Order: sequence, then C-alpha cells, then structure tokens
Amino acid sequence: MLFARILFLAKKYMKESTLIEPLFFDTDCICAFLWVNEQTLLPALYPGRLILPKPVYTEISKVVHLKTAVDSPEVLIPFILEEIQIGSEEYSIYYLLAIKPEPGCKLIGKGEAASIALAKVRSGILASNNLKDVMTYVQEYGLNHITTGKIMMEALTQGLITEEHGNTIWQAMINKRRKLGANTFSEFLTNQK
Repeated sequence: MLFARILFLAKKYMKESTLIEPLFFDTDCICAFLWVNEQTLLPALYPGRLILPKPVYTEISKVVHLKTAVDSPEVLIPFILEEIQIGSEEYSIYYLLAIKPEPGCKLIGKGEAASIALAKVRSGILASNNLKDVMTYVQEYGLNHITTGKIMMEALTQGLITEEHGNTIWQAMINKRRKLGANTFSEFLTNQK
C-alpha cells in the first residue's frame, strides 16, 4: 500500500511538472549507474522526472544484484515504473520496433523500444548509450537524447561530482563493460568542446 501511495504521488508530481521533460531510461543507461552504485546521482539531477519502462525493469531483473539494487527504496521510489498498454500509441511504436519491424528496419531490444516509444509519445528525453540501435529512431522521431556521459557532465556542472570523481566513476563503469564512447571522463569532456 505504501508503494502504491508513493507511485501515486510521483505520478502526480510528474503531471504538475509539465515544464520539465521526463527522462525515459533504457537498460544500458540506468545499469551504467547501478553497476557502480552511483544511481543516487539520477534523482539528485532529475527529481520527479525519472521513468523506468516496464520492459527495462524486466531486463534489469535478470541480473540478481541489479534487481536488488533497483528494487531498493532509494532507487525505485524516485523512478516511476511505466507500463505500455496494448492498443496505445506507445504500443504501436513499441510493436514496430521490438516485435514486428517494417521491411528493411532492424529489430531492437524491448527496453530500447519501450524507452523510445514512451519518449516519442510523451515528449520526453531518451536516456540511452546504445547509439547503434537508437540513433536512427532519435533522428526519425526528433527525440531529445542523453547518454551516461552527458548525465555525468551535468552532475559535474551542478557540483555533484568533481572531474576526478567522474574519472573514478567512469573507470568503474568501463571495468563493468559499459560502453561510454571515451576512455576517461576527462576525455569525454574534452570531446564535448
């Protein structure tokens, strides 16, 4: 009952915060933070804006310690767990991306497809590092897009981390086989200039 009340309040806050776009997390992006126990950066940066599509939660749940981490109140409470209803506009997009793509289109993962569909229909931001699979749809649907690197850059800008701490986090993520597009956080920052 407590969880249902928290979910209700979080959704209510999201509706009241119409000037700030929600972030729809793909599995690879949220897991970059979960693998290194740095998930608390996310609600600090984006309070009331974090959406975890149900297919992403299902993918995370396949790894026991990640499921335990995401199910902890400090992670799950700041996130809104969002399902895609059959027959909805989101479902139509999801179906075309993850179940039965049009001829010539690549089948993508259910977590990626759910995040893209929700971000498109709800005018949100796609949080994904899997550029190979998502960039075509980011461009096709005109989506705003953010990666782990950009999230960490925002954490640096807001004083939540230092560049040195960012490099430590970045290296830990790379050690967990996260693909981040640069060897160090400092290198990522340099490439953004």
